[in-house]
Amino acid sequence: MKMEQIIKTIEDLNGVKASCLKEMALRTGGDATGGKLKREILVCGGTGCTSSGSPKIREQLNELLKARGVDDEVEVVMTGCFGLCALGPIMIVYPEGTFYSMVTPDHLEEIVDSHIIGGTPVEKYMYHEKAENNKLVPRLQDTRFFKKQHRVALRNCGVVNPERIEDYIARDGYQAIAKVLTEMTPDEVIQTMLDSGLRGRGGAGFPTGLKWKFASGNRGNVKKYVCCNADEGDPGAFMDRSVLEGDPHAVLEAMSIAGYAIGADEGYIYVRAEYPIAIHRLQIAIDQARSAGLLGKNIFGTGFDFDISLRFGAGAFVCGEETALMTSIEGKRGEPRPRPPFPAVKGLFAQPTILNNVETYANIPQIILNGAQWFATMGTEKSKGTKVFALGGKITNTGLVEVPMGTTLREVVEDIGGGIPNGKKFKAAQTGGPSGGCIPAHLIDTPIDYDNLIAIGSMMGSGGLIVMDEDNCMVDIAKFFLEFTVDESCGKCTACRIGTKRLLELLDKIISGNGELEDLDKMQELAMYIKSNSLCGLGQTAPNPVLSTLRYFKDEYIAHIVEKRCPAGVCKKLVRYRIVEENCKGCTACARTCPVGAISGTVRNPHKIDPAKCIKCGACIQKCKFGAIVKE
Repeated sequence: MKMEQIIKTIEDLNGVKASCLKEMALRTGGDATGGKLKREILVCGGTGCTSSGSPKIREQLNELLKARGVDDEVEVVMTGCFGLCALGPIMIVYPEGTFYSMVTPDHLEEIVDSHIIGGTPVEKYMYHEKAENNKLVPRLQDTRFFKKQHRVALRNCGVVNPERIEDYIARDGYQAIAKVLTEMTPDEVIQTMLDSGLRGRGGAGFPTGLKWKFASGNRGNVKKYVCCNADEGDPGAFMDRSVLEGDPHAVLEAMSIAGYAIGADEGYIYVRAEYPIAIHRLQIAIDQARSAGLLGKNIFGTGFDFDISLRFGAGAFVCGEETALMTSIEGKRGEPRPRPPFPAVKGLFAQPTILNNVETYANIPQIILNGAQWFATMGTEKSKGTKVFALGGKITNTGLVEVPMGTTLREVVEDIGGGIPNGKKFKAAQTGGPSGGCIPAHLIDTPIDYDNLIAIGSMMGSGGLIVMDEDNCMVDIAKFFLEFTVDESCGKCTACRIGTKRLLELLDKIISGNGELEDLDKMQELAMYIKSNSLCGLGQTAPNPVLSTLRYFKDEYIAHIVEKRCPAGVCKKLVRYRIVEENCKGCTACARTCPVGAISGTVRNPHKIDPAKCIKCGACIQKCKFGAIVKE
């Protein structure tokens, strides 16, 4: 194609961008004069808010606006995840940016009449900061949750309508692929990735540019593939799902850039079938990009061909491992392959292939547009950029967080997360899911990056961050994650298939009160064997929760073994219920509620619990109004 035609194609794209900016003016702070639109109402359409009823909120809003005769002046936009998942459904009214949380259909009539039509926000339905004595916070970006965040991968989530390509274009969408195809050689694209310092956000942290460089040989002579790992399997992790639901075009654009860099013309997104909203929006985005000439043949008239297809995972955790994922795309049982050869040499359908996860791709268009140095100024020396975390567990502000690498765990837990609820103490944080480890309270000031987490016995993983308080038993936590990996092991190698089961049996023995001190040495030895002999990353990292809890919470293991006691009162077989005589009023409520008759005593006299009969159901504690029953 002639350069004049290429320039015209880019000008056409910019023309679409200009018209889209007018449509998005209210929520981006631009000038909306000249049109009828006076307000926009953004309703969260992520999985969390959808499950809380946000589609009903949108439907009822549209009905009310029509009934009031202002539907041509107000647009209701369904967006992706805003981040504060515990407060859904979330609704933001522009141009003020007023933030309403936990919205119900009963709130809407008052909000429409008072705020949308009358111009007076309804304070009682707006967000009140729990961590600051219920202080009213009118705007989402002014909450403690957002003040220390820096959004790169999540920049469009909660801002654009993910089902409208025009919204993405208005936010510089597809400008990066235009720049790449018209101004950069494939090797320059790879060098930009290398210079940026972007490391894979899927867990291992391998340099993205280096992976692309390995696969870049023989461009045009060998069939190659670009794959996206959207098989997010860690318990408590929902970062990739939220990007796909809120900004699917960013992933499509990045994969196209990767295809140009290595010489591939075809890509696959391997996404969990349990993510129906993400799948729906991905397919809409692919169809829209094809219709606009941004996927398919002769993109921008440059002769570059690239198209993307979806493949659905059936929920196997092991298919998050790159070779197992590719085996599954090929239609075979999802099992890992020995490496080498690595996928960059022999991957999908035995052809050179690169695989990055959703969050990694979400960074790439911004790196191309803003430059490698822009990205490299964020983060630490060896871990550049930002990282998205799914913050969950015993934390006030559950949700999606994006912070610069090097942010301390304390800042995430206390400043962004709002601290531990109910006056409890922070005990540990689990990063990296079943592959990671538990970080104890005395390491809460550790800067979060790839190398620091590995040094303290954990790992970044895909970005799950589960917070635990003093009521969590760390032996039980280790068992929870190990049970998961035992269930998810594909069984291909003996070290993982048998070793993790034997390790789980030792944990069960300790939790049931039959453990011996020698079991701790056996666990340590077995864990190291599993790590060094397993075929893939699932088995190699499966013992990490056990090893990290043994390292930092060995006293709890010893209490379970020597004292036959669970300090947190979690492990049922090691728990004892006791009535404190001076607190007991002899009301008989506990005795009447006990299903096995383990409590005896007379009216107005202290009662007693027979430990031989007690089944430790906890019904007596719930019934007692005087706090006379304790769990030890």
